[in-house]
Amino acid sequence: MSALNRFLHDIYHGQEILRAGRVPREKIETHPQFRREMMGVEVPGGIYAHIAGIDLVKDGNGEYYVLEDNLRTPSGVSYMLEDRKAMMRLFPELFSQQRIRPVEHYPDALLEALQARGTATRPPPLSIVLLTPGHFNSAYFEHAFLAQQMGIELVEGQDLVVENGHVYMRTTQGRQRVDVIYRRVDDDFLDPWYSARTPRSASRGSCPPTGRAT
Repeated sequence: MSALNRFLHDIYHGQEILRAGRVPREKIETHPQFRREMMGVEVPGGIYAHIAGIDLVKDGNGEYYVLEDNLRTPSGVSYMLEDRKAMMRLFPELFSQQRIRPVEHYPDALLEALQARGTATRPPPLSIVLLTPGHFNSAYFEHAFLAQQMGIELVEGQDLVVENGHVYMRTTQGRQRVDVIYRRVDDDFLDPWYSARTPRSASRGSCPPTGRAT
């Protein structure tokens, strides 16, 4: 993660890696996810990506390689957690005979990472939410699963409002300040102008958690 964040910082600042020819400039500047608006912008802690989904492959010789680094909205971890539970029920002998590392602590580790990001600027207790496009999204099961496992609110864009530089969540008890947003929405769909012109970005009708107004 450190190397990936350093790479992104260089792309949006000195661009030394491009000037050295290590990465072709056109590959970066013509990429649809390259944001010229971010040139020169300093992000908190120099962290552009807090969570990464690293895809590994194993070749015929038993060597592992990184297939790709997913930094935007990596998904799939909930299926891994559920699959592990099923495997432990169906093939308990595999886990008794092999040294297989546990994975069930992932939601706790993720929550700790989100809390650490928030406490860098605000003392606890923190209000953390998971921002989802809605139940039409293919990964909505994971969004709901992780929010439930971490004990945080699952919200959509219409549940949030910005006032005086702070984000608030609409609830049945009034507006509640939000300290950390775990975003599971792609960059393009965060832009109201873009979303209004892209019907598939509007995902409404998801079931809200108790205590949240619709």
